[in-house]
Amino acid sequence: MAPSKIDITHLPSTDCPVIERHLEQHLDSSDKDHLLHRSFIDTPALVERAEGVNLFLADGRRIIDACAGAAVALIGHGNKEVHQAIVNQLQKVSYVHTQSYTTESAEDLANLILRGSPHGLEKAFFVGSGSEAVESALKLARQYYFEMNEPERLHIVSRRQGYHGNTMATMSISGNLARKVPFEGFSYTHTSQVSPAFAYRYMQEGETEVEYTARLLQELEEEFLRVGPHKVMAFIAEPVAGSGIGCVVPPTGYLAGIRALCDKYGILLIFDEIMCGVGRTGTFFAFEEEGDAVPDIMTIAKGLGGGYAPISGVLVHKRIVDVLRHGSKAFNHGHTYQAHPTSCAAALAVQKIVARDELIPRCATMGKILESRLRTELQDCWSVGDIRGRGLFWTVEFVKNKETKEPFDPDIHFGGRVQQAAFDKGVALYPCSGTVDGKKGDHLMLAPPFIITEGELRTVCKVLRDAIESQQRLLS
Repeated sequence: MAPSKIDITHLPSTDCPVIERHLEQHLDSSDKDHLLHRSFIDTPALVERAEGVNLFLADGRRIIDACAGAAVALIGHGNKEVHQAIVNQLQKVSYVHTQSYTTESAEDLANLILRGSPHGLEKAFFVGSGSEAVESALKLARQYYFEMNEPERLHIVSRRQGYHGNTMATMSISGNLARKVPFEGFSYTHTSQVSPAFAYRYMQEGETEVEYTARLLQELEEEFLRVGPHKVMAFIAEPVAGSGIGCVVPPTGYLAGIRALCDKYGILLIFDEIMCGVGRTGTFFAFEEEGDAVPDIMTIAKGLGGGYAPISGVLVHKRIVDVLRHGSKAFNHGHTYQAHPTSCAAALAVQKIVARDELIPRCATMGKILESRLRTELQDCWSVGDIRGRGLFWTVEFVKNKETKEPFDPDIHFGGRVQQAAFDKGVALYPCSGTVDGKKGDHLMLAPPFIITEGELRTVCKVLRDAIESQQRLLS
């Protein structure tokens, strides 16, 4: 007779490993598979611990985290200073509701990020995820125009293949076509898209960078006019494009041009720096390297908390704040875990380390080394069409034909196969698909922690080359 199943749900927790193992052995297999993963086919690797740039798996393997998860772990894993800051906060206060209370960790984090109101950004609003931050930014833009007595401004213009989140509104303005398929008809309708600023794919033969920028700006202005400028609420874009098309730096004059167009028609400019911000491209704000192009509202997330706790932020320009300050005197929006004390304490500790250890200048320096290594190692790989990026934010785009830039058939999953081959050799990279038009094309992103060494970058690039070559041979 099979042993009866032990119900441990009512047993007190024990600190005895022997007892814990005994109880675990009596759980039948159906009680060990309740977590809903992203895929029912691919089982994720179990990580037992993480330290520095390394992930240590349950099967004994060590993996170099060359993508920092999803460009998140900018100071690496297992930092004891951050751990202690979290413990200290938990010992003081773990949670309060922001309708009635605030905490030092939240106040200090906002003051650290916006010290001196850089670029006129005056207020910070902290929530839990990038999607929440973008959703909050959209609602703030809507409230701004409501209080300006322009309620007809409901339309949002974004760019094809941009990515802004996974909630219904943020997915509606995003260009990840695969994620949108099941939700057609179940989305925000007041939205339209223009071309991405993606020179490798869309700058025409014989066209100069200046001419390409002018063409993009003309398209955007024509879209504003088509919709009716008085109906457009905001234009939203990633200053350096993230996973959708892979670390694309805009052409010269583009960001300044969209700022001028938004000013011309009284439209708000929202910069989404969820992935590219907080130092990832070598400056704290990614837009800073593109001249005088300051957003009205911007979002940050991944590097803000460095993965130690879920947190994201909306940073708001003084001219937006002033309208609410003198109007309703409130932001008509909130979340239960808004400005969570522990998350804010973690992010505060991370950002103090970034500043103290000068990790953003280091990111810029190591980024140049990474670029050099990538171009050297991959120069003879016939499947590598483009290498692009800035700071420690780089993409390798794959093609079937370098001359024509023809992408691989999506059914081949070339980028995903390279990613798996690299993982099998001990390096984690970030695979993306739909690079060309949302359906065709694939690329891999590299976004390692800022603490990565030159030797580790050499290893990453060599493994990537070997992985690419192994997949090329399979297609020969």
